[in-house]
Parts: sequence; structure tokens; C-alpha cells
Amino acid sequence: MILILSVHGGYAWLSNRPQDAGTDVPAGKLMSLSFAPFREGFNPLLAKFPLPEHVDEDLRLLADKTETIRTYSSLGGMQPTPELARKYGLQMIQGCWIDAIYLDNQREMEALIKSANANPDVVKRVIVGNEVLLRGEMDVDRLIGYIRAVKQAVKQPVSYADVWSMYMKHPQLINEVDFITIHILPYWEDEPISVENATQHLEKIVKQVEDEARGIAPGKPILIGESGWPSAGRQRGLAVPSVVNEAKFIRGMIQVAQRHNFDYNIVEAFNQPWKSELEGVVGANWGLFSASRKPVFPLTGPVLETPNWTWRLAAATLLSLAVIGVFFNKLQALPWRGMLLVLATIQTFSACLVTLADFLWYTSYSDWQRLYTLLIVLANAAMAGLLLGRVQQILAGRPGSLELAKALRTGYLLFVGLALYKTYGLAVNGRYLSFPIEQFSVPVSGLVALIVSRWLGPGKSNGGLLAFDQLIGWESGLKHSRVVAYLLCFAIAGMVVGESLAFMVGRDFIQAHPGIAEGLPVALSYTLNNRQLATWLVYLAVLSLPFWFGKPQNADR
Repeated sequence: MILILSVHGGYAWLSNRPQDAGTDVPAGKLMSLSFAPFREGFNPLLAKFPLPEHVDEDLRLLADKTETIRTYSSLGGMQPTPELARKYGLQMIQGCWIDAIYLDNQREMEALIKSANANPDVVKRVIVGNEVLLRGEMDVDRLIGYIRAVKQAVKQPVSYADVWSMYMKHPQLINEVDFITIHILPYWEDEPISVENATQHLEKIVKQVEDEARGIAPGKPILIGESGWPSAGRQRGLAVPSVVNEAKFIRGMIQVAQRHNFDYNIVEAFNQPWKSELEGVVGANWGLFSASRKPVFPLTGPVLETPNWTWRLAAATLLSLAVIGVFFNKLQALPWRGMLLVLATIQTFSACLVTLADFLWYTSYSDWQRLYTLLIVLANAAMAGLLLGRVQQILAGRPGSLELAKALRTGYLLFVGLALYKTYGLAVNGRYLSFPIEQFSVPVSGLVALIVSRWLGPGKSNGGLLAFDQLIGWESGLKHSRVVAYLLCFAIAGMVVGESLAFMVGRDFIQAHPGIAEGLPVALSYTLNNRQLATWLVYLAVLSLPFWFGKPQNADR
């Protein structure tokens, strides 16, 4: 057990060493942060808006972090923001939210105009609309009408904010705005950019927009209205969400901004729980602060990807010791190799369960998400118990138990069904869906443990080492097991096709790589270099492997 704990502890220590995240952010305040004070349980889509005390508390927290905040709406609980910003010495880039609904747009613009005129010492710039063209909710002529209406009513500079490509697609906007507000999000590009190349991409895009503007309105100011990196969620191509990568990008972006005198706004101040319903884990994790208002990473010094790794290690070890206490007498009867395998399996299962519970709970923001977390953790714990029982059964040379075999068969078929469902979602519309690797680590590692125990245990010559029915102790053979293998392999192929197709239908991707012959190799390279996706495909392959070796339906018993 000391050997197993030493290996686990050494791996955890090595994989969680503080990492260099680039040059420290210089002393002083950041230029600007996107500010949306929606805490857990508050959701603009459900008309559950922030309370004045929430706005007050959050602005007090940000007062020594940033010079300016950017808001996206002038209603919906945001009305006290200018007064409270003045209280804490903050300036504002105030926005109004516009979409396809005319009456809502009128109310938003009226609130923006009223606020800008009443608080000129705080509201220094205004933005009419955010990515409304990208969402396809309005044509450019109608948008220009809104911009002109606000420009006539306020004295502050007026702009419209959207992804940089929308200004290239609608260059007439450059003439209408007082400053050009572009969003540059390397993670979300149609061709995702790795964090190592993200700051160069930032410089390239700003220069491209400057060149476009030079022929229309020379010298017009540019605001990078949104730029940031997610700290958690699904990988896209070479763009990997992580705490360290978010720190690297933010620090690198600030260095570029200072070097070129760029005007920037970081998205965003706080993680947004409500976005998980629309954009999954990745959409809810762009903040410099977590939903509980704790810093996600430091702006200076080394950065830890998993700051609570020691807690995870301790919890897994305590859980392992508890399980060993339950199985102590059975463990004593095993030979040393069998005992080593069982102890390693117990520690592996414990680490998987602790990681699963910790990660899913951290990324759960609603009651139903937490209910799912509880159910999937319990399901994994049940599978771990069944698998441990079967591993010891094999190593001790005892005949299979029909009840245990039935329970394992049911458990694996349920997990296979869930894996197929998850893969279908990822393949068909997986833009915001995370790869559920943690949720299947116990069943996958359990199959490996069963195969190794068959190799180490007595009586292995009685049948194939990989056959699913013999792995779980179902002596009479299973029916239709090959169908499960076919379905899982079809899911692997569908996942590769779906992920590649998602790149190929992007507007900017099509423009850069016209035609299937040119675009397909590029899309496949993004797909096959996705480590999260590759891990998930390996999981599916491991789950399918034993089902290829099950007895045919009509085989002799």
C-alpha cells in the first residue's frame, strides 16, 4: 500500500507543479473588465436579475483590479451600476442589449441614453448592441439606425460590438461608429488558435482591422471589446481550456496591448453560471473570478492548474483505506501479485471517484446539474464496488457469481448506452458539450483491471482473456454482445466525422479553405490533434473491445 500511495502521490505532485504562465502583469489596474454580476440562481433568460447589493459587492471587489467596467445591458438589475461605479472610482463602457424584439430595444436604448446623460463623469463610452449580427437577429441597416439614434442623443463616443469578422463583412459600420469595437477570441475562431499562438493572432487581427479602416475612416480608434480564454471545458482543435492557459493568454494579451498601445477589455470579471445552460462548462468559465468570487488564477507568479490537488489526493487515500478495511480479510488470501493489482485498482477507483465528484460539482450550477452529478457519482461508485468484487473473484480462482455477473452486465450496458448518447450529442451538436471523460474512467479502468486479473489469475486457459461474458463471470455466454461493439465503433467514426464537419461549415473556415479537397485535411488535423477527443475515442474503443470477443448468439454452450 505504501508503494501504491507513493506512486499516486508522486504522479499527483509531478502533474500539479506550479507552471510558468508568462510575464507577470505590471503593478496597477487592468484597463477594463466585462461586468455581468449574475450569481448562481440568477439568469437573464428567466428574468432573474442581479440585486443592487450584488452589484455593490462585486464593484467593491473590482475597484482595485480595473479602471473600467464594460456592461452589456442598461436594464435588468443594472440600473444602479453608474452610481455604484462612481462610489468605487470606476468608469464605464455602458451597453444596451438589442435583439430582434423592437419594444425591448427601445426600452434598452432609452435607459442607456438616460444613464449616459445623467452620468457623464462615469459613463465614458457607450456600445449599442453586442454580436446581434453574429446571432443573425438583425440586419445591418436596422442596426445602423439604432446607432444613429443613440449618437444623436448622447455626447459620449458610440460604438457597436461584434466579432472582428463582422466588421470586415459589413465595412459600412466603420463609418457609423465613433470607435470600432471588435471581439477577438482565439478559442472560438472557426480555426481555433492554440494559446501559444493566441497573442500573435491578436496582433494580426488588429492590424487587419486597422488596414480595413484606413481606407474608410483613417485613424478611427479600435477597442478590443472582448478577449479572453476559458479556464475549463471542451477542447477545440489545439485550443485547450485550462486555468494555466487562461493565465498565459491574459498575461500575454496585456503585454501585447502595452507594446502596441491597444485599448482592451477582458472577458470577463466573473464566471457566469447561467451560461452553462446555453454554452456548457466552457461558456460558464471565462472569469478572472469564480462564481463564488474567488480568484481563478494569480496575475503574477507561477500558476497551479489544480490548486486543491493535495485535497484530492488525501480524499482518495482515505477512501482507499476505508475500502481496504472492508476487503482486508479477502486481500490477505491473495498472492502478492494479486494483492498489488487489487490495491492499485482500489486507489485508481478512489482517485477517479474523487476527481469526478470534485470536477462535476465545481461545474454544476443548478439543481438538476447537481442531481446528475450525484447520480453519476453513485453509479460510478456502484460499478467500482462490483468490479472490485469480480477482480478478487478472478484472482482467487473462484467460479463466477450469476448475481454479480448480471449486475455487471446491467451496469456496463447502461454505461454503454450513456456513452452512445453522449457521443451522439458531441457528434451532432457538440460545440458547447464537454467530453465526459471523468464520468467513464471507472468503467474503462475497470475493464483493464478485469483483463489484467484474468491474465494473473488461475484458470485463464478456460477461455479468451478479453471475452466480456467471461470477464464478468457469465459462464453461459451473452447474446448479441457483438451489436454493442458495432454501435461503439460506429460512434467512434461518427465522432470523427461530426467534429470535422463542425469546422468545415464555419464561415471563415470556408473562406480560407474553399472546397472539400482543401478543407477536409485541415479539419481532420484539428480533430485528430484534440487530446480530449482522442482520449474519449480511446475510452469508446476500450468499452467496445470485450464485446468483440463475446460468444455468438447461437454458439454451443
